Amino acid sequence: MTAPDDGTPLEETFECAFDFQPGWIDLTLREGTKAEAKALATEVVNSLNPLALEIERNAVFEDMVERAVDLNEDVPTLAAAYYSEAGEALANLMVDSYGDEGVPRPEAGEVTPLLLEWGNAQVTGEPQITRLELGAGPAVRVQAMLQVKRVLGFGRKITEFVRYAVFPADLQSLVVVTVTWEKVALTEQITELADEAVRTLRITPLAAGGGYRSPH
Repeated sequence: MTAPDDGTPLEETFECAFDFQPGWIDLTLREGTKAEAKALATEVVNSLNPLALEIERNAVFEDMVERAVDLNEDVPTLAAAYYSEAGEALANLMVDSYGDEGVPRPEAGEVTPLLLEWGNAQVTGEPQITRLELGAGPAVRVQAMLQVKRVLGFGRKITEFVRYAVFPADLQSLVVVTVTWEKVALTEQITELADEAVRTLRITPLAAGGGYRSPH
């Protein structure tokens, strides 16, 4: 989903949190620097079970640093990745919000085409579209496969994704959770993990000064 090119973004802040299953690693960076990513990766890798790892610890560390920097490039509200016990990264998760001042939030029926928009990829096949009632609010869930342009534009690779557009009652923004993965053979496992995570999503509006806002 791509943000509109014009319009004034909503001055609306919120915190979001998940009750993640083991394997999900919160890779959100506050400053977005490589030094911050290295500090985070060091802490996580030191906590891993060395007997279960099938990948060199240094390789896991380097992957986590690079992944954290990449996922935080556009300053998402939250970024995370799912790592197997063996140390392999299987999926990325990002939370973003969309909204412009004075522009009504799209309705559930209007949001599906927006969820299928990708700046560097094209949806292939028929997407699966469902409506959900989450603790964080009503939601639209879209799952589909993508043909992603490779670096330098040569060839394409297949990726799969699931997106959830959430309509929180106490926000004007549309909150979007995106999970992507490349190993299509693991689609059932990863979609179960994604669905479990999103069911635990909590969205807390913040006042202008950063404090918690009282619910309506």
